[in-house]
Amino acid sequence: MKKTILFGALLFTSSLFAQEINQIERCYSHKAIEYQESITPGFENHVEEQFQIAKAHQQAKTNKSQLYTIPVVVHIVYNTPNQNLADSVINRQIQTLNEDYQRLNADTVNMRGDFNIVKGSPNIEFRLADFDPNGNPTSGITRTETAQETFGDLGLVTGDFSTLEKVKQTSEGGIDPWDQTHYLNIWVCNMEIFNTPALLGFATPPSGLPNWPAGSVPNLSDGVVVQYQAFGDNNPNALDMGQGAIDVRGRTTTHEVGHYLGLRHIWGDGGCTEQDGIDDTPNASDQSQFDCDDTKNTCTDNIQGTDLPDMIENYMDYSAETCQNSFTQGQVDLMRGVLDNQRYDLVHDNNALSVDSEDLISASLYPNPAENQITIRMNNGNADEVVIYSLNGSKLIAVKQQNDAYIIDISSFGNGIYFAKVMKEGALVSTKKFVKL
Repeated sequence: MKKTILFGALLFTSSLFAQEINQIERCYSHKAIEYQESITPGFENHVEEQFQIAKAHQQAKTNKSQLYTIPVVVHIVYNTPNQNLADSVINRQIQTLNEDYQRLNADTVNMRGDFNIVKGSPNIEFRLADFDPNGNPTSGITRTETAQETFGDLGLVTGDFSTLEKVKQTSEGGIDPWDQTHYLNIWVCNMEIFNTPALLGFATPPSGLPNWPAGSVPNLSDGVVVQYQAFGDNNPNALDMGQGAIDVRGRTTTHEVGHYLGLRHIWGDGGCTEQDGIDDTPNASDQSQFDCDDTKNTCTDNIQGTDLPDMIENYMDYSAETCQNSFTQGQVDLMRGVLDNQRYDLVHDNNALSVDSEDLISASLYPNPAENQITIRMNNGNADEVVIYSLNGSKLIAVKQQNDAYIIDISSFGNGIYFAKVMKEGALVSTKKFVKL
């Protein structure tokens, strides 16, 4: 699958780029769309049509609470040992995605009360894939050592992304994507220019344009790419843009996955006359420039009768990661609509995970939340085994048959969210989520 729009946060900061800084923007989303439009007139209208289709579909749905699970493969492409991120960093990034996309992140308490009328939870789960495209068991992580010192170059200034795309090609020192209809591919690599971080990340949103002739637009391979220093909130590699280390909390990936699921920047990539197409996101005259200024109200709008301030808490702003903590319900509706339409196979027709949302055996789990132990009782049949997984998909413990009830010691688990998978004859028959206090 090939996609044709580029999103990302361009952050040229070195003095070597002083002249170019005044000529480029931190994100190429709208520039990329304008470029595609210049090549194939009508492109922008078709993108907008797909956007509206996804919105309308989700607004018409009656069941908006179903947990959607997206299988993820993380491709680590490294030239130096410090770029070869440990599994613990990758697992923490997956956990951050799950917290942010299920509104389970602890910093939701920092959201200002003004936004209670618009806040929403996507109810989307991300799990490292259990099976590769050939059906073989996998950790959901690939590692590729490359001779390419960086996948960034000065072509970024002119909108040439051919060097960046090499990370997605085995023949060019990167690694080919896994089946993009059934996996969210995330490449983590170095994109520095002259040893200076130049690009934190970019993603391809769903264009839904299968009938465009081959070669009419540049071939950008579908997925997300993240600068290795910006991946994971426990990353040992400090991201320094020349003015000291930045507090990285994994929100670059949260932001780019939002683009992958169809969201635009909250300020609409323009002034107050532009907007992101989402009815309940407060308009803003510009992005927040990495600050957390809660006094700004740069545009006048009317959202449920209220002129809301600039929403620095929104993941689709450029505010500091320390103040990002929320999506709006309108953004939620759009992303879930995309998963029911343009990215349908990603969650509805997928064998990449050993997960099934349908309960073939009714099971009860209590207490929930729990401190020391949980009990799982089968209500309409017997099971062979209960397996406990962490939020990032790591298998922790397997408990064999105990009649119709399983008593499981969880006292050694860290605080957080876990999943109990009920198995019968090797098949998953029920999934229960619980919280360890």
